[in-house]
Amino acid sequence: MDKIRTIDCGYVEAGLACAYLIVDGDKATFVENNTNYAVPLLLEALKEEGLTPESVDYIIITHVHLDHAGGTGKLISLCPNATVLAHPKAAPHVIDPTRLIKSSIQVYGEENYFKLYGEILPVPSDRVRTMSDGEELSWQKRTFKFLHTRGHANHHFCIYDSLTNGIFTGDTFGIGYTLFRKGKDSLLFPSTTPTDFDPEEAILSVDKILATGADKAYLTHFGVWEDIRSGASQMKEGLNVMKNVLVSAEKTGLEGESLIGFCEARVRSYLEDQIHTRHLPFGEKEERFIGFDSQINAQGIAFKIERSRKNKK
Repeated sequence: MDKIRTIDCGYVEAGLACAYLIVDGDKATFVENNTNYAVPLLLEALKEEGLTPESVDYIIITHVHLDHAGGTGKLISLCPNATVLAHPKAAPHVIDPTRLIKSSIQVYGEENYFKLYGEILPVPSDRVRTMSDGEELSWQKRTFKFLHTRGHANHHFCIYDSLTNGIFTGDTFGIGYTLFRKGKDSLLFPSTTPTDFDPEEAILSVDKILATGADKAYLTHFGVWEDIRSGASQMKEGLNVMKNVLVSAEKTGLEGESLIGFCEARVRSYLEDQIHTRHLPFGEKEERFIGFDSQINAQGIAFKIERSRKNKK
């Protein structure tokens, strides 16, 4: 049996973040794992495919942002034969998540942090393998190829899957919620969350994804995007808009919450305009999702501006 199963991780609410279970023969691999609270959902999906935790060979994380990799330590403690595959810059934070936890608490506040993520467990170093840019791994009937993709995070990689001619893109190929899917009018947009947003690198990464020849992208937010070329076009347009927001915001001289507010209004305006142009629904839930992404994208743009200012001093 061979299949790729999309698992809704129930992160914040349904339809926001997923993980993937790859079943190849009698073996399994997880790509992404979300948070500790999603781990039971991942193991239940495994059981429904007639497999056990012992059959999991790999737990792959595209990067260490906690909505992608927060459950890694817990999941590997329950999968005795699994190895974590991570970017070389991500691996140290999986092995010792102290800095990751500290920075996340600063962002979310202690109470909200534990509500979202629980206790992040370290992964033993002998169970982590780093994957170089362009490195290939043969597994069962397929080959995984790992591509380092900067722009969203400096410790991010994507994974091309030879058997399905698809690529697991984490956040590099953007956000494509099923709420905003309607055939050719479906919406895909960039994620510029803190702390490594770089529009030029992000565009290069989109080209790197296209160069694999993959015909579909397995998005973490959310599910399979079937038309990779239309997605790439939207991503490049969106990244250029985010770059323009950055340039205009930098010129204002604003700081702190005022700077974030300036960016947020422009990010939201772009996304709402895209929704209107594509005649997509925009009810309470849609507005909530767009509000969340407008805010966090703005934070990433503002962070880049303020870091740049500090470096010039």
